[in-house]
Amino acid sequence: MAASTWLVAADAGPQGPAAKTDDRVNAKKQSATPALALNTALFAPGDRICVAVSGGADSTALLRVLASRQQELGLVLSVLHVEHGLRGEAAQQDAAFVLQLADCLAIPCETVSVDTPARAALHGESIEAAGRWLRYHAFRRLLLEDRADRIATAHTRDDQAETVMMKLLRGAWTEGLSGISPQLRLLEAAGRRGWCVRPLLMTGRAEVEAYLRALGQPWREDASNATDEYARNRVRHTLMPLLRQFNPRADEALAHVAECARTEERYWAAELERVLPRLLLPGRPVRGGGRRAMTETGDSAWAIEVLRLRELEPALQRRVLRAAAERCGATLDFNATERLAAMAAGGSHAETRRLSLAGGVEVERTPREMQFSRSSGSTEEPLPSYRLPIPGSVVAEAFGATLHATVRDGFTGPPAEVRAIQPGDRIRPAGSMRWKRPKEILERKNLDARARGHWPVAAWQGEIVWMRGVSLHPNPAGITIEERLEDGTEPCTLESAVRAGGGDENSAQTGS
Repeated sequence: MAASTWLVAADAGPQGPAAKTDDRVNAKKQSATPALALNTALFAPGDRICVAVSGGADSTALLRVLASRQQELGLVLSVLHVEHGLRGEAAQQDAAFVLQLADCLAIPCETVSVDTPARAALHGESIEAAGRWLRYHAFRRLLLEDRADRIATAHTRDDQAETVMMKLLRGAWTEGLSGISPQLRLLEAAGRRGWCVRPLLMTGRAEVEAYLRALGQPWREDASNATDEYARNRVRHTLMPLLRQFNPRADEALAHVAECARTEERYWAAELERVLPRLLLPGRPVRGGGRRAMTETGDSAWAIEVLRLRELEPALQRRVLRAAAERCGATLDFNATERLAAMAAGGSHAETRRLSLAGGVEVERTPREMQFSRSSGSTEEPLPSYRLPIPGSVVAEAFGATLHATVRDGFTGPPAEVRAIQPGDRIRPAGSMRWKRPKEILERKNLDARARGHWPVAAWQGEIVWMRGVSLHPNPAGITIEERLEDGTEPCTLESAVRAGGGDENSAQTGS
């Protein structure tokens, strides 16, 4: 469809000689121009705003309204389209639609292709979760490359209502009921902050579609949104229409719940920051008084005096118990929290004196304390970690090497952490489209468990940017790390490690 036929710039204002028409005519035109509510408090003059556009109604409307108010708000706009590798030819048509729309609006546009099924399979995630991670990873890359100050996404009031309902059905705490935040910090590095903003969050989907129809602006329909395969679609198609029968303004009511929950959480976060230092006792008690700090990597121990815990109001008591468990690595649901509260209230002869929580956390009720602890169970001295300045160097004695970090274009950022591989680490080898576990790469080299546990990596902003002996896909920040061994020899490669470990050299693979 030709751009001139489907993109009528009804909100672009008069151009050329027509701009000199009578002021009364201009006023009449402006009164007929479609309007869409926009939270402009999320922007500041001069902001570089990258609009995430899928081609659907919500993101198309967001792009159109921002383009119409670009000069008024003093914004510099760009467009990002993420193709998730899910819908074949239809996805290509979506990308073409977004590129053409951006071109007609004279706004630069970039498309990024990601492999959502591969990430979902690798990490055991749902397609929805994998797609979201990849999408926000692309957002962070733009912010890291300093090509935008904020990413604008087109979440609407309908999305907010659906999110609150899904959280409610899962038994979320108040922070879960806060739903989608109007703004989310995605980056804090090199003295810069990057945000994701949702300027349509208080605007309904019906208003969005009415705005587009008034403009004569078409949009793309994602066929996957019509199925009930995903939980959100079932809530959207079945539950929300039912709720609207009881309250036609159910979406607005749920959005208000989210706003109330968000302000409540801000208060409770400040309150916990004030009271926790007086309530949480680090380490384990020792005879004669005092407490012994936990020194083993992965070990953690905290305690709360029972008498002080009993004095707290239930709302604060629950939050303190959850905070103690979280310090040790466990996330509590309502039932587990209530069991802990019952342990604290039951007196020194309480029937339940011990409770095992998720993440290997143990809770013991003594006559004086509720004691939370987690033990790594390791008898070997843990390897230290080192801070590698970006850019800069560090001597990592435990790994027998010196690491040098260089960057491009004068970029500076927080230090990287040089450490041994940890559970949950993922890397993307150079030339590979898949994220892999470092353990998977090392097992192919026939390295034993001890060697794998001592293999160094460098983590920066939650991502592995260097691994000994493995070439990784370039990271968005352009960080390059080189290794020089303390004895002056060449850095250890996986192939040399196999020979040193007595493995079968012929079985070594590239790991890409």
